[in-house]
Amino acid sequence: MHRTVVLLVVGLTPDLVGADTPHLAALASRGGLRPLETVTPAVTCTVQSTLVTGLPPAGHGAVANGWYFRDQAEVMLWRQSNRLVQGEKLWEAGKARDPAFTCAKLFWWYNMYASADWSVTPRPLYPADGRKIPDCYTHPPELRDTLTGRLGAFPLFRFWGPLADITASRWIAEATRHVMAAHEPTLTLTYLPHLDYDLQRFGPDPAHPAVRQALRDVDALAGDLIADAEAAGARVIVVSEYGITPVTEAIFINRALRAAGLIAVRSELGRDVFDAGASAAFALADHQVAHVYVRDSRDIDRVRDLVAGLDGVEAVWGAAEKRAQGLDHPRAGELVAISRPDRWFAYHYWIDPAHAPDYARTVDIHRKPGYDPVELFFDPGLRWPKLASAWRLALRKLGQRRLMDVISAGDTALVRGSHGRVTDDPALGPLVISSAPHLLPAGALAATDFKALVLAHVFD
Repeated sequence: MHRTVVLLVVGLTPDLVGADTPHLAALASRGGLRPLETVTPAVTCTVQSTLVTGLPPAGHGAVANGWYFRDQAEVMLWRQSNRLVQGEKLWEAGKARDPAFTCAKLFWWYNMYASADWSVTPRPLYPADGRKIPDCYTHPPELRDTLTGRLGAFPLFRFWGPLADITASRWIAEATRHVMAAHEPTLTLTYLPHLDYDLQRFGPDPAHPAVRQALRDVDALAGDLIADAEAAGARVIVVSEYGITPVTEAIFINRALRAAGLIAVRSELGRDVFDAGASAAFALADHQVAHVYVRDSRDIDRVRDLVAGLDGVEAVWGAAEKRAQGLDHPRAGELVAISRPDRWFAYHYWIDPAHAPDYARTVDIHRKPGYDPVELFFDPGLRWPKLASAWRLALRKLGQRRLMDVISAGDTALVRGSHGRVTDDPALGPLVISSAPHLLPAGALAATDFKALVLAHVFD
């Protein structure tokens, strides 16, 4: 077996590999680079599940970064149990071919209770007093103590939110280097998310100063990991999940459904609270894709016409289109809406800003019934946003109940990049780079073939 290291560099595309990514460009030059034909929706949980199972979303069931759990009448995003992903996983296939095969899975999603030999994933502590304390979950459990002892607590608030920066990716890279050196896994899967943040904040312009800096920063981390891997005689693969496209404004799909009398809300403490179970139809907005759940099949045609008529919607898939696109899984919405490349779907369902839910101005990835990229920005109305955030945090540490309400509840124009819709130009989409070019196909690689590619790197 050949030791193999897979670096998932989020948002990396062929057109971004160049002068600002010398280490990645050098790997592509001495090895090979191919476009990756990704799946819809081109979002983290879906694509990663396809990469490790070789299945389309219809096969593995991760139809987005979350979905409507019909039996519980709840929308839940960013679940973590690997048992939600159906199909044989990459590391299980490797173990079946050779019992001596081992795998470390670092920060790829659905990482709790995975059957990999070593795993690390974000997992905050939630004491009963309402605090959220940065931490991580590991298997085996003692690995957490080793990593936090060496690196400090996982910097959760630098992993997502308005403070997200290179710090979290650096922690992940150093954790990966430790696991590679200490345990020598046959296969190491690791994740560098940093580039994705600034591509959503500023758009995918490779000439933008912030994007250039983000490219240099993530390339430096990738360079260290590539050097360690090659010094150990390992093969290296770099992969990305999607390409970021420039966007102008959001599509408020749920406001349109509410105006049509399809979304139900409850008034709680003067705020509108979304009630999925009582709604005739609603959309789980996830970047440029929205799963539209319709309770009564007799309403499907009406809802489809309504959504298709919204400005910025490119297509609405029903049963036939979902089947053709490999998205016909029971967890998917009855309809799936795709935005135009320059637009994205917002989760907002309230009409009057005064009745917005209390979580609207907070970073709350689990309570919101959809993805909210505005969480990457401090509210422009805050004069001293970092000071305001620190003050709120201090009050909470003193025992006061205080919302961390530091983001905007409605300024969606802040967002300059999005993804989820497959890009029209492969140069602006995801990629695969390999240090073993003879194992790459002549043309683009399908995401469903990535599992086989990795196994070839290990066993051929």
